[in-house]
Order: sequence, then C-alpha cells, then structure tokens
Amino acid sequence: MAATPTAHRVAPDPRIGALFVGGGDVHFCSASVLDSETGDLILTAAHCVAGGEELGFVPGLSGDGDGERWQVDEIYLDPRWAQNQDPVADYAIARVSRDDGARVESVVGGGLRLGTQPQPGSEITVMGYAAGVGGDPASCRVVAAPRRQDFPAMHCDGIVDGFSGAPWISGSTVTGVIGGLDGGGCADEVSYTPPFDEAIAALLTRAESGGPGDDAPTVFDDGCRG
Repeated sequence: MAATPTAHRVAPDPRIGALFVGGGDVHFCSASVLDSETGDLILTAAHCVAGGEELGFVPGLSGDGDGERWQVDEIYLDPRWAQNQDPVADYAIARVSRDDGARVESVVGGGLRLGTQPQPGSEITVMGYAAGVGGDPASCRVVAAPRRQDFPAMHCDGIVDGFSGAPWISGSTVTGVIGGLDGGGCADEVSYTPPFDEAIAALLTRAESGGPGDDAPTVFDDGCRG
C-alpha cells in the first residue's frame, strides 16, 4: 500500500489566505478568493465564521504574518447551516473590503472559479494554513478518495487545525473546502469537504447580488472527541 502523502510547505498563492479574529495576530482558518461578478468575495467553511465575531482576511500570508488585511463585511450561508448546522452545507461566502475601496480579486490577480465536487480518483490540490501567528502555507496534491457518507474525502497527513476552509483546487477551479463531515475530519490524515452542487452555486449568486448577509450560529461541535 502506498504511503499517505504529507502536506509540505509551499510558496504562498495570492488567491489563498488566512482568517483572523478582530485585530489579533493569530489566524485560525483558511479561505480563498472567488472569481465573482463583484470581485470582492471569499470562500471558507461555515464553521469558521462564528456569529458576532469581527473577522479579517489576509491573502497570500507568509513569513512573519505581514500582509494587507481585508475586513469581512457580510457572510452568506446555506439555510441548512444557518438553521441546523447541517455538515453538507459547511461552506460560507463572505464579502470583504478595505479602506481604499479596492476589490480583492483585482489586487490578487483573479479568483478561483466555483466548481462542483471532485469525483473519486480525480486529482486535487489542497492549500491552507496551520493555525498560529504568521507562517507559510502548506499544500498536498492527491487523488480524491471514495466518499464517506456522501462526503468527498482525501488522504493527506498534516492537515491540522487552521486548515478548515482551505480550498480543494483542480486547475483554477475550487471544488471543495476542508469542512463538512466531522468539521473536515477528526484525524490529521483524513479530510472531507461538503459536497459542492447547485446549492453552493445559488449561494454565490445570492452573494453577488449584494443583499444582506446571514447571522452565523455561535456554537460549533465537530463531533470529534479528544
């Protein structure tokens, strides 16, 4: 049996970054810039956006953590997550801004196109950030594993705390995020994504329309026990 791949440090991708609470230095989740009509949207896991918290996003984070911070202004959630924290809808789209009025997509050189869930055996790359202060991203290139309980799965060691919301990428398309079943996985070597289908496409359309966002649940239990 082939050894499980291990996430390794890579150069930052300006389209992928980290989420922060308030003005603090500690990042706790990962996110990516979406290709959108408005140019100001990012994608992460729904369980990363606790209600009432002020959030910031730094694309292309590297080294000591320096980087332009974008403010999260609105959060859009699938009703299944907003009402019941259904893991099949553990994704969130957020609108970000900064004081000069620039659009994040134009600053980072474009976003990832929203796609559909990967089929088992298809090649994907996951890139994200371990929780902490500063640091470079890590990445793993694998083939999608057989689904578990209808959740697309992947096997890569070293997908640790902070990778929640990290994009699953095929080419320039995002086909998933670390999340879903067990909050993305209870073990560092097995990870999941909520299935991307017409529901997340509808959420992107709603976010592009510029309407008000949703209130996020304030409590999350991934079901993992220490």
